[in-house]
Amino acid sequence: MSQVSVYIIAFNEADKVRATIESVRWADEIVLIDSWSTDGTADIATALGARVVQVKFSGFGDLRNQALAACTHGWIFSLDADERCTPEAATEIRAITADPQALDAYWTPRRNYFMGRWIKHSGWYPNYRQPQLFRKGALRYDQQPVHEGFELLTGKPLGHMKNAIWQFPFRNLGEVMHKANRYSTLGAEKIKHKKLSMASALTHGLWAFVKHYVFKRGFLDGWAGFVIALGNFEGTFYRYAKAVEMQQGAAWKPPKNPVG
Repeated sequence: MSQVSVYIIAFNEADKVRATIESVRWADEIVLIDSWSTDGTADIATALGARVVQVKFSGFGDLRNQALAACTHGWIFSLDADERCTPEAATEIRAITADPQALDAYWTPRRNYFMGRWIKHSGWYPNYRQPQLFRKGALRYDQQPVHEGFELLTGKPLGHMKNAIWQFPFRNLGEVMHKANRYSTLGAEKIKHKKLSMASALTHGLWAFVKHYVFKRGFLDGWAGFVIALGNFEGTFYRYAKAVEMQQGAAWKPPKNPVG
């Protein structure tokens, strides 16, 4: 049977990382990619048998590529600190990696939980991000600072796992706001070269809300769906507004000698 490395990326995730690691104790190797957390995340991981690799954060694409380099086995399963591998998914992973006819990379469905419920709509199910199960050397990530893409390095098509893992993206509403702020800053770097205005920031933000609440049927998820759509409005609006701010530079700074 082929051996499996699991890599987990984390930063100040002491409240979540224990459950994440315990969900993949079946793996042959667990590698925690940390960026010098200050809340004991690395200590918890070490105590649970994970190998901790410290990586300076310079964007999620680079972080994930360094995670690939740190894994030593023939198959890799990618897990974030807010995700949990279910027993059903673990069994399926073992079956795939033991199959000589297996493809080289697989999408993994994610079942998200927020505000006490499984979010079945809002674009949150099956909520694939990148292929999470793949042979070492079968893919690499681009260098985008956030919402990083991937490049397949194999001619075989992508497969789909049947069993979902679980994701708990936010502990509370404060984390929703924190993520919107952090990701909008990282995302602004990606679009600051475009022709933008505050009007376009508002337009993109409103479209993000409508897309998630109406077209992705977030309204069927109750208040959780509304909060998700509102969070997408805020994150999108501030991403574009911050890019405008970068373009304006000194023009947005207060005068040295204000009058009146």
